[in-house]
Amino acid sequence: QVQMVESGGGLVQPGGSLRLSCTASGSMNNIGAIGWYRQPPEKERELVARIDDGITRYSDSVLGRFTISQDFATDGTKTIVYLEMRNLNPEDTALYYCNGRGKNRLRGRDFWGPGTQVTVSS
Repeated sequence: QVQMVESGGGLVQPGGSLRLSCTASGSMNNIGAIGWYRQPPEKERELVARIDDGITRYSDSVLGRFTISQDFATDGTKTIVYLEMRNLNPEDTALYYCNGRGKNRLRGRDFWGPGTQVTVSS
């Protein structure tokens, strides 16, 4: 199986920066793309950014402000996906989740973390 755990959320002022971390562990050979999603209050969950074998993708609302990157443990037991967020505004307030998409024997499965809250407010 796969475990996803987010960290790094908090309260930040408009214009500020924050870095989120997603630690994915477990059956890493069966995880492909890892993405960051967010769910603002009373809204649907939306994709923010995704990384898959080094290829990145961003939503239009964060393009140029957010950067996704990935580090791998040398023993292959985990990976950490970062979301560097800059020039934050109140519309970025949301619960941020990371998602691991299964492949190979875990194809068709999605793995989610519990989320980390980001609040942008003065």
